[in-house]
Parts: sequence; structure tokens; C-alpha cells
Amino acid sequence: MKAALFEKPGVFNVVNRNLRRLQDGEVLVRVEACGICGTDLHIVDGTSRSTPPVVPGHEYSGIVEDPGNVQGIEQGARVAIDPNISCATCFYCRRGLVHLCTGLRALGVDIDGGLAEFCIVPKEQLHLLPADMAPETGAFIEPLSCAVHGLDRARITSGDSVVILGGGTAGLIMLQLVRNAGAAVIIVVEPLTQKRGIARVLGADLVLDPSSDDIVAAVMERTEVGADVVIECVGKPATMQMSLTLARRGGVVEFFGVCPIGATIPVEPNLVYFKELTIVGSYVNPHTFTRAATLLNAGKVRTESLLIQQFPLEGVHEAFAALREGRTLKSVVRPWM
Repeated sequence: MKAALFEKPGVFNVVNRNLRRLQDGEVLVRVEACGICGTDLHIVDGTSRSTPPVVPGHEYSGIVEDPGNVQGIEQGARVAIDPNISCATCFYCRRGLVHLCTGLRALGVDIDGGLAEFCIVPKEQLHLLPADMAPETGAFIEPLSCAVHGLDRARITSGDSVVILGGGTAGLIMLQLVRNAGAAVIIVVEPLTQKRGIARVLGADLVLDPSSDDIVAAVMERTEVGADVVIECVGKPATMQMSLTLARRGGVVEFFGVCPIGATIPVEPNLVYFKELTIVGSYVNPHTFTRAATLLNAGKVRTESLLIQQFPLEGVHEAFAALREGRTLKSVVRPWM
């Protein structure tokens, strides 16, 4: 089969690989669509954790090609894959914090993932989808499940004012979840004109351009005291630091974006103390995959408004470049195009 193999930073190519035989409890999936996100960019750059050589791609859906000896999964079933595999026995797993598992592994990070024609998946990671769900929609379940966990961590209540830094895929998905949660004022900060336009269509009350607008002044003018919740969806130190200044006293700041390993920001402890800020992180998708699939299937989160560009597997380098350069909101690889 053909697969995009990451061997080390700077070495990432489409190769031919032999599929191993299925083991007990494994299913062979014919990949229909695999999304690429910022984490994938960090992986191939060598700035995010991974276990190469590995086939990246952790946002994917497909059709069961061979169910092996797994009961209840039929050939031809449409599925999405939860990439995160916990050990079930460590300190965190035994407390239900499976995403903090000390032995956490992930398809597309430590185990071959979805940037290939086929992928071998443990049965526990499969989620059945409606037969009529579009493949690219199924590929959005994983990023949406992470955003659902982020929404839980942000503790938004009806009537809140919320600032979302970044209008990429994560920010625009988060915008829809925040709107559904009952936020009264939603402000999106995004430098690219096209993404700002999509944010308006999806329900942002105010959209700001950091290259020309005074963000702090604009947020204070709209909220009077600062935002109840600020969600950073960019993954850059500058916006992480900005988020602390935009929250009101007693507000919540969430670091949702993925910064490169080793990146740091200066923090004034007295500011956190005086404003009594709550700063939270949000990591992957514990127990939220089914909720995300339900939201998509019910039309509560829309992906058709997002700027999606599809590529064949042989065009994986262009898919990465388009996302990195901001020419698309989401690159989706279709291995059988």
C-alpha cells in the first residue's frame, strides 16, 4: 500500500509499505479521508512528540475493509477513529483521566495512522458512523472531540463574554461550541480576512484584526471589564501571553492551541494574583468522541462553511504547505482520489 512515512525531521515521503497481518482485536480500515492539523505540522518539523518512523494522521475516517475476528463490526461499515490509546492501569487511568495516561499512545503519533491507503486499528478505537455521513465530515470528529473537552474545561455559562484568539479550524469549531453554550458576546481575533469572514458567518459578534485593531481596547470597550473567558487557539507564545491581559478579574484563560515543545512566555505572577485568574490547559479528547460525532450528525457544528481543500496522498507535501501558509483552513488527504 501507499503511505506517507515520517522518518525524522526533514524526511517525510510517500512510500510503498507492506501491511502486516491482523492480530486479535484489530480491524483493517480503508482510509477515506484524513485531516491535517497543527500537531501534524509540529510532528514533521520535529517540534512535537512522536515515535518515528511512523505514518502520521490522527484525524481520519474510513470503511472497514477486514473486521478480522472482531464481533459486531461488519465489512463495509463506515467508521471514525479515536487515535488516543490509554493503558487502563496507571494512576491516571484508574481515576478516569485516560487522556493523562502515563503510557498514552496515539495512532498517527506513535503508531501508524491515517495518511495511508489502509490503517490497522484496535477495535476499541473504532466508532461507527451513519452510512450517509461524508468521509470528510467523519474526519472532523477527532478535532471536534478535542474542542468539546476544551469547552468543558473553559466552564462557559449562559451570558458569558468569550474571546477566541485564532480563527483557524480549531477556533471556528470552538466558536460554534461557545455559541451553542449560550455565550452572549463572542469575539474572534484573526489576522486573515477570509477566516474573519467565516467567523462572522458562524456567529461571531465582533471580529478583530490584530494587524490593525487595538485588541485590548476593543475587548474592553465591548465587555467593559474584560472577557469572562479567553480561549487561545493559535498555539503561539505571543497570543498565549495576550490572553492573560484580555480576561477580566476572576476570569478563565484556556491554553487550547499547541505551542512547540520548549516555547515559553513571561508571566507576571502578581497579575495572575491580582486578577485571580484561572489558567487551564486542554489536552486531547477524554470521553468526548461520541459527543462530537453526535454534534456533527445533528448539524449543531457545521463544517461546510470551513475552507477545506482536498488532496491525493501523493500531494501530501502540498497539503501540509497549504495549511502552513494559511491557504486553507483544513487540508484533507483523500488516499483514493
